[in-house]
Amino acid sequence: MNATAALPVVGVDLAKSVFQLAVADGAWRVVEQQRLTRLQFERWFANRAVGLVVMEACGSAHHWARWLNELGIEVRLLPAAYVRAYVKRNKTDAADACALLEAARCADIAPVRVKSVEQQALQAMHRTRSLWMATRTSRINALRGFCREFGIVIAQGSRLGVEQIGRALADPHSAVPLLIRRSMSLLVEEVRLLEARIGQLERELTALARQSPACTTLLSIPGVGLLTATAMVAATSGEVSHFHDARHFASWFGLTPKEHSSGGTRHLGRISKRGDRYLRMLLTHGARSVLRAAGVAVRAGKTVDGLRHWALAVQARSNHNKATCALANKLARICYATLRDGEPYGTARLQKKVARMAFALPA
Repeated sequence: MNATAALPVVGVDLAKSVFQLAVADGAWRVVEQQRLTRLQFERWFANRAVGLVVMEACGSAHHWARWLNELGIEVRLLPAAYVRAYVKRNKTDAADACALLEAARCADIAPVRVKSVEQQALQAMHRTRSLWMATRTSRINALRGFCREFGIVIAQGSRLGVEQIGRALADPHSAVPLLIRRSMSLLVEEVRLLEARIGQLERELTALARQSPACTTLLSIPGVGLLTATAMVAATSGEVSHFHDARHFASWFGLTPKEHSSGGTRHLGRISKRGDRYLRMLLTHGARSVLRAAGVAVRAGKTVDGLRHWALAVQARSNHNKATCALANKLARICYATLRDGEPYGTARLQKKVARMAFALPA
């Protein structure tokens, strides 16, 4: 920032078709405001010497940050939640652009790292899968509801339930009226099409995971599978040097407790649930599966490693949900350590995971 102190600083409020600019001088006083279209925005920066551009970390911000970096302009992306406190009086595009300049002066607000094209594409694949999974679940629930109205009870489980619904529709003597059979058959076909698409997307993620050393390293951790590994690499690019420590990394997923302290009294509450909710959900599901499998192993008389023994001890003195959150926090810290050191959690487990049929490249 010192090298570009003489150059103006620009706060940009991004939108779909218009861009609001607030230009500040070396003393951070707003000296110019512009409202530009997309073409005017590109021409404005191509013909101006700018020292720093400040934007909110929204959907298109990473694209514009990469474009501005190619022009040799420094870009700082700020979290939208922290910028909101600097908006004065009414909320307008001009006020938001000025608020970005005010927030940029605060040294305590850590900027968001600019994502690469590959990171955004990988995250888009995960969002596509989540969208297909939600659509598939809604269609299956609709089919179950239709069958329930006609007195047909469908077994639990999505795969078994769809097969049972298909048999009921194919049976001419079932209680399903002919008037609705065609519509329900189309829903069943849609569910099967979505399952095929989800399977194809997971095979593509598998191919990407096998080519990524960071994904391969993460797969060695208990409770971390294909989705968690690829989503974490998409969010961090496999680089964790910008995090202070493992606790800072876990707090990035909202897995650390909230603190409410005053005077000499310190109180730690529930987990904050801030940050990346998708990765928090994946880590929590992974921790739940590890905890459940560890309980089954202990009841069967098998020995468990130190991580599982610790998780079962936490569950014994608290409850299942608290132990799950604690284990998810622990898994996030282990992910940080493996990415920092570039070494797998356990070589034997890594070889076992990579050799599975689920991680074989499609023919």
